[in-house]
Amino acid sequence: MDARAGFPDQEARAKPALESGPAHPLAPTLRAVGRFARRKPLGALGALIVVAMLVMAAFAERIAPYGYDDTIRGARMQPPSAAHWLGTDNLSRDMWSRIVYGARVSVTVGFATIGLAIFLASVIGVSSGYFGGAYDLVVQRIVDAWLSFPYLVIILSVMAVLGPGLLNLVVALTILSAAINSRVIRGATIAVAQGTYVEAARALGCGHARIITRHILPNVTATIIILATIGLGAVTLAESALSFLGFGVPPPFPSWGAMLSGSGRTYMFRAPWMAVWPGV
Repeated sequence: MDARAGFPDQEARAKPALESGPAHPLAPTLRAVGRFARRKPLGALGALIVVAMLVMAAFAERIAPYGYDDTIRGARMQPPSAAHWLGTDNLSRDMWSRIVYGARVSVTVGFATIGLAIFLASVIGVSSGYFGGAYDLVVQRIVDAWLSFPYLVIILSVMAVLGPGLLNLVVALTILSAAINSRVIRGATIAVAQGTYVEAARALGCGHARIITRHILPNVTATIIILATIGLGAVTLAESALSFLGFGVPPPFPSWGAMLSGSGRTYMFRAPWMAVWPGV
């Protein structure tokens, strides 16, 4: 009697799996993204907006149908249409193309500022919180004095000295963001430095550099990531506000704030799409 009698044919069960082929390597990632979107739809929407901005900034030449300063004959202040999705401005330039190129400014300023600010804030905050003493006292009094001024006054003062421009805008926003974030990172460092594992590392003779890199930084990384995430949106809004005030990227290169403060504000009632799209 066949010992396999009465049992399902194992080869028959394995055949469909073999015919279907191996799973796609991105399948687990896609499933994780789907679960995240179902649990946190607002977070997924925010991530989608950030990804869209990154794509627009990286592939502006391929996405935009026109150059950011190309004029179109006979298309002055045209409303949104199939030919011009977001309309045209007072100089017959395609608004969609200028919005796409304007994303490059926002993304560049945002990521460059946050990268530099988080690096400086981490150096100041970790060193101040770890070493303490007179060094911490002096550094924090300098930070307190710097933050005692209104934020807008600080930024405008720096921009008035350096002048308008993309690099100067990044420098001005970096100085302010680094001072603010350093206070938070310092507090997280003080809490971590009081841990028993840090005291044990000191008792074993570990140097300051090893303790900071192996025990302090890994435990304040979550705080640093949160600060970078929150700061990215704040810096993007600050860039638009400074461009609105005339301290951003000089024309003709488009910036959302400059588009809103220039022709958008002038022709707000005659051609509202010129102010709506950069403002949104």
